[in-house]
Amino acid sequence: MQLPLAEPSVIFQPVPDGAVLFSPATEIYFGLNEVGSLVWQLLPPASSSLDDLCARVGATYPDADAATIRADVSDLLADLAREGLVLPPKESGARSDDRADG
Repeated sequence: MQLPLAEPSVIFQPVPDGAVLFSPATEIYFGLNEVGSLVWQLLPPASSSLDDLCARVGATYPDADAATIRADVSDLLADLAREGLVLPPKESGARSDDRADG
């Protein structure tokens, strides 16, 4: 699964127990706990896929169940998308067989 991209205008501010996101365009504040803050920081280009991101979260929190990590990360990404804090994933490049036949 492709990961969404952080909306470039969103401001990320770490705080002692996580982080706060602020969207100047929509004036939305969104609080993140420590894991959520890590997920934000692991969005592309830091991670290439949901599997990659979840594996990196699991490496930081080895006692957490992999299925729980994946479900929680997916829920967070859905929340961020709903609030307009992330952009849809970039489309993969054009297929090599796409060409104009003149």
